[in-house]
Amino acid sequence: MKRIERVQTGLRLEKRMLKVLKGLAEHLDISMAELVEGITLHALEGKAPPFSPTVLEKIEMLKQVYDLDLTSEDAHKIGEAEDE
Repeated sequence: MKRIERVQTGLRLEKRMLKVLKGLAEHLDISMAELVEGITLHALEGKAPPFSPTVLEKIEMLKQVYDLDLTSEDAHKIGEAEDE
């Protein structure tokens, strides 16, 4: 097992996306940090995260529950909501 050093970060995420990620981490019984690290390591190698068909179904369900309609197409086309 490789030893790593984790640091605290002030990461800001879209609200619904965070809810989906938290739900997925809970479903997989891992921490949010482990989930984000795994997704990131796969992305940095140009690989899709290794989610099973069952986990992909769970992700779709969580996206529906939290009304997450963003896709990878939206990644560079989103901005902050205006304060009311």
